[in-house]
Amino acid sequence: MAHLIKLPSVAADTSGGNLHQWLKQEGDTVAVGDALAEIETEKAIVEINAEHAGVLGRIVVPAGAANVPINTVIGVLLAQGDDASAIDRALAEHGGAAAKNAEPASGGAASAATTSGAAAAAVAPTAPAPATPASTVSPASSAAVPGGRLFASPLARRLAAQWHVDLLGVTGTGPHGRIVRRDVEAVRDRAPVDAAAPLGARAARPAARRVPHTGMRRAIARRLTESKQHVPHFYLSVDCKMDALLALRAQANQGGTVKLSVNDFIVRAAALALREVPEVNVSWHEDAIEYHAGADISVAVATDGGLVTPIVRDADVKPLSAIAGEIVELAGRAKINRLKPEEFTGGSLTVSNLGMYGIREFAAIINPPQAAILAVGAAERRPIVGDDGELVAATVMTVTLSADHRAVDGAVGARWLAALRTLIENPVRILL
Repeated sequence: MAHLIKLPSVAADTSGGNLHQWLKQEGDTVAVGDALAEIETEKAIVEINAEHAGVLGRIVVPAGAANVPINTVIGVLLAQGDDASAIDRALAEHGGAAAKNAEPASGGAASAATTSGAAAAAVAPTAPAPATPASTVSPASSAAVPGGRLFASPLARRLAAQWHVDLLGVTGTGPHGRIVRRDVEAVRDRAPVDAAAPLGARAARPAARRVPHTGMRRAIARRLTESKQHVPHFYLSVDCKMDALLALRAQANQGGTVKLSVNDFIVRAAALALREVPEVNVSWHEDAIEYHAGADISVAVATDGGLVTPIVRDADVKPLSAIAGEIVELAGRAKINRLKPEEFTGGSLTVSNLGMYGIREFAAIINPPQAAILAVGAAERRPIVGDDGELVAATVMTVTLSADHRAVDGAVGARWLAALRTLIENPVRILL
């Protein structure tokens, strides 16, 4: 029998997503576990994998469709021995008959325009339907079909609007001639400056522009607003002497295959401090305070779309080299929206480091349901009073803990910061 492919619940805080692209086309053979399509959620692009084997008989929701609700039927998979009539029967049994002669999907074959009452009838593509199948567009040609739809990824469209790039003049190098990010960047980078234009014209003030919010930006705005409105923040700051840590890092990086960053030391130190002061390793819920079993440190990563916080699980028991490699790998996938929901959901405490930008100190906003976030400033040379009472120069880093006063008391936060500073100023303990 035919199997309906439905949009799964890809994250706990999402009600749907955009259908980024189909990875299989109508007529393709599908094995269990094969990636069928990619869904763009508020913070990541997630693959939908096949739960059954067969042949992709129909793409119901085309690539580019926006705000597809969870459980929407997006395609139909034919089992061995099924014919085309099985598609309509499966859709009819689900609650609605499939329409005839629907718009072509990105792979080139016809799709159904409607399914059941909960299916794709309420889902509108982000651009008009193509006049000709996408399969007729070769990678060497423009991704614009004359008189029809422009084939471009959602990210490419956003960047084009941001950089004032006309997609009609962009040649797509993605699958089936689809315009992707690298194509828009290439046009932006080679855009000439009109030296012949009058000086006044070149210096003219550009018109203001409005860039629509992305799903990620809306999610960030919503969560941070809720955090500042409903979570009673308090802030504690300490200065940490960094000379011993920097010397140990330089020694560890000599000839090593994995290069350790200062942030790697801080992430592990934060996890070890949670082990010493478990009262900070908590989350606030309306009916209880949850004490986490492991020290899972979220690491703030800046991406084109906004801040993402992938998690290093059990950072208190992993060696520094493993933490360093994991952060690099997670940050790389975060920047291209390839994190899985479980890789950025949950966590014990977040580390947000702006030291590389020269920021001396700042206070960060808590990422609920976590109860604390550590803001890390730059390590810089400052005058301090030495043990002998003399004024000396030292490398000092200011860190600020933002804590949820519902779950963490001031004295508890102070004990955690003291434990963190002790580890940073005696960095051999971080290696143990």
